[in-house]
Amino acid sequence: MPKKKESYESVMLELEDIVNSMDTGGLSLEKSMKSYEDGIKLCNKLYKMLNEAEGKIKVLNESGEENFDSKL
Repeated sequence: MPKKKESYESVMLELEDIVNSMDTGGLSLEKSMKSYEDGIKLCNKLYKMLNEAEGKIKVLNESGEENFDSKL
């Protein structure tokens, strides 16, 4: 079964949940370390999503500017 593509917003909410749970200070050392590791993985995923979006925007802007300029 293919993995459902996560949205930027859902990953960000998951990261916020981890940060909030760590801020309370009620986690054991082991649980804190696991949460930190999960948070880093989510940060990397968010960074990748942003880079992909930036690349798409650059492509759209390059072709859009070219089309817009030619109409003037």
